Amino acid sequence: MVNTMAKKVVGIIGTYRKGRVIDTAVCEVLRGAQDNGAETQTIYLLDKHIEFCTNCRTCTQEQSVGRRGQCVHHDDMDEVLRAIDEADGVVLGAPTNFYNVNALTRRFIERLLPYAYWPWNTRGGPKYRVARPDKKAVIVTSSAVPTFLARVLVPGPRRALKLAARTMGARVIKSLAYGMVAVTPETTLREQDLLRAYHAGELLAKSLRQPA
Repeated sequence: MVNTMAKKVVGIIGTYRKGRVIDTAVCEVLRGAQDNGAETQTIYLLDKHIEFCTNCRTCTQEQSVGRRGQCVHHDDMDEVLRAIDEADGVVLGAPTNFYNVNALTRRFIERLLPYAYWPWNTRGGPKYRVARPDKKAVIVTSSAVPTFLARVLVPGPRRALKLAARTMGARVIKSLAYGMVAVTPETTLREQDLLRAYHAGELLAKSLRQPA
């Protein structure tokens, strides 16, 4: 029997390599959430047909459209965004490529523009359609440098994922970063790393049960 009261958590995985660090970490976060009563869904961006944003801003022109405007592209992104809209929690995972999230994840992030209101002839930048975050998020990144150095030398991935979460209406409650993942071609997560991810999922699920 499906628990209609269960909170939903969707994992967005932006890695090119299934079964590796980012995939494993996000799935472990989802497992921790599921073991604590959440309903989970996993989305691999690699499996989705997502066009590039052309910055036409059609999706940003109308004000009273709800959480997001309508993109001109007819691809899998609308399906992904519907899953996010229906979720209470989000897990975003992406590796570091050239000092920021990889291109696969970057393409997804740029297509989050429908969550913004930005009509032409308006001074300044876009405004969030979701004025106050009503979801919670965990973000997961990885890099070739030690974790403590990554926060200083490559802050781009964490900043990009935090902005992505906020844009879709989620507040980041936990950030996981895994360093030294390029030591060998088959680098995997250690037991303590998996445990950190699992505990993040527990935290996410428990926080979703608390009053806003």
